[in-house]
Amino acid sequence: MTRQERLVISEMKPPSEPPDTDMVWVPGGEFLMGSDRHYPEEAPAHRVGVGGFWMDRFQVTNERFRRFVRETGHVTLAQRPPNPADYAAAKPDLLVPGSTVFVQPRHPVDLRNHYHWWRYVPGADWRHPRGRASTIRGLSKHPVVHVAWDDVEAYARWAGKQLPTEAEWEFAARGGLDGAEYTWGDEFLPAGRYMANTWQGEFPTVNEKLDGFAWTAPVGSFPPNGYGLYDMAGNVWEWTTDWFQHHANTADACCTISNPRGGAQELSYDPQELKLGIRMPRRVMKGGSHLCAQNYCRRYRPAARMPQAIDTSTSHLGFRCIVRVPAKARADEAPGKRRQVS
Repeated sequence: MTRQERLVISEMKPPSEPPDTDMVWVPGGEFLMGSDRHYPEEAPAHRVGVGGFWMDRFQVTNERFRRFVRETGHVTLAQRPPNPADYAAAKPDLLVPGSTVFVQPRHPVDLRNHYHWWRYVPGADWRHPRGRASTIRGLSKHPVVHVAWDDVEAYARWAGKQLPTEAEWEFAARGGLDGAEYTWGDEFLPAGRYMANTWQGEFPTVNEKLDGFAWTAPVGSFPPNGYGLYDMAGNVWEWTTDWFQHHANTADACCTISNPRGGAQELSYDPQELKLGIRMPRRVMKGGSHLCAQNYCRRYRPAARMPQAIDTSTSHLGFRCIVRVPAKARADEAPGKRRQVS
């Protein structure tokens, strides 16, 4: 029996009606978090338990974010000029509103240096995803990008929701497939079908677009996982609340950890930036993006994770929200049973 056939089915019913029609119930339970087979920051794999919660079916779209901005007047971090006191070593021409944008190189480059394809672009923001001359016209159903941590927190408060922890996000992404390689099973192209918006070809110079998309895709363009959640792999990375640390620093692989909340803020700083006097905490982002490729950043997997500075927005990072159910409400449910199905 393969991993994808070892689907854990929960008979626990949602404790209430969904907070909105585009949220689905994630019943909670135990699962194997992380991986011992890929990048070092994913190890060790360890057992984790999470409570049930509601989760946005889709990544937050430009359409939904526009409504939030219209009702609140929120100005995103990318739309504000950086404070020179926070970036003493920055060049003056970079101390203008803007964000980080993927710019495809025209010739092969050293994959060890990501500055070959990432540029700080003045005028880039959620309304102008590739710079001042670009717009989101026709992209209302695409995930919003160029949102920093303060922006996604503000949206969640406005929506009456929360951001997921890394454990909640990964449990939801697995869709009941405990230990599977991808959100849909163990085979990257089942029956030759692309299951997520990723990069095909030699990153970062050759994008064959075999999945139909060069940049972001409208949410819901690929099949949902077992919980009915779309784009839990690829399209855009997603913010979580956890401060970044390697799992080895926070996990005890011999026991199940209940509802973990990640590491400590003071341990999340980038060691290389600390040498330059930069102290910017980093949170965990999950899911990979349309820029993840077979030859580079194979992080379109539920176990994959990356650190992201809270003051940084990019053209391939978005988010989705959850609503946690109080423990008492879960306790008032009719008892549920869990079983293995072959």
